[in-house]
Amino acid sequence: MKAFEGKISVIMPAHNEGSHIYSNLRETERVFREAGADFEIVLVDDGSGDDTYDQAVRAAKEIPELRVERYDVNSGKGNAIKAGWSLAAGDAVVFLDADLDLHPAQLNTLFRIMREQDADVVIGSKRHPESKIEYPLRRRIISDVYAAVLWVLFGLPLKDTQSGIKLYKKRVLDAVFPYVECKRYAFDVELLAHAHAAGYKIVESPIVLNFRRERRWGRIGLKTLVRTGIDTLAVFYRVRFTRRYRANT
Repeated sequence: MKAFEGKISVIMPAHNEGSHIYSNLRETERVFREAGADFEIVLVDDGSGDDTYDQAVRAAKEIPELRVERYDVNSGKGNAIKAGWSLAAGDAVVFLDADLDLHPAQLNTLFRIMREQDADVVIGSKRHPESKIEYPLRRRIISDVYAAVLWVLFGLPLKDTQSGIKLYKKRVLDAVFPYVECKRYAFDVELLAHAHAAGYKIVESPIVLNFRRERRWGRIGLKTLVRTGIDTLAVFYRVRFTRRYRANT
């Protein structure tokens, strides 16, 4: 991050993170301030039923770079991120899950890869050979199958589209976000598929994942799998047949 010339916008979607959102925002601030980065944090509370918003507002009183937005009704992580993008003023945009299972210090690696490989998008990947995680076998199988489906449908050269840490050049989001319609299950896939179809360079980065919350929330039920499949097919139709943006050259 130290070598990045420009402003960095951190978009942090949050839902029922009240017990730790204050400390996580302060930790994120610390990482960026110690890096000497020009940054802003946009937290979007997606209809939380706890005190997430109040705790975020508390943090905002102590972090001048923090902006807090709120939806009264939960409308999906994708919708929250899209709202954050509409407010972002940075030259680079980070998507960072509010639970900090993926610590923001890892962004140094993503920025380094973006610079060295001249990438437009860098995705933290649980399946990168250098990643350090304890990944349940069932989740690994589901991830492998889904990655194969994405390769067949979109030609996406990615093994993991769902991790909670991603780095985009702002111009990429400005070009493709207006055409992203998915709000929940396949949001990340639609955004990446549009970016790939438009010719932007997407690469993966190793990550270190604290899997505690994944163990608690990590069960993927049949309903989620079915909805993800339906949403993915809808994304395929939109990307393949209704693409209206100008391809990157």
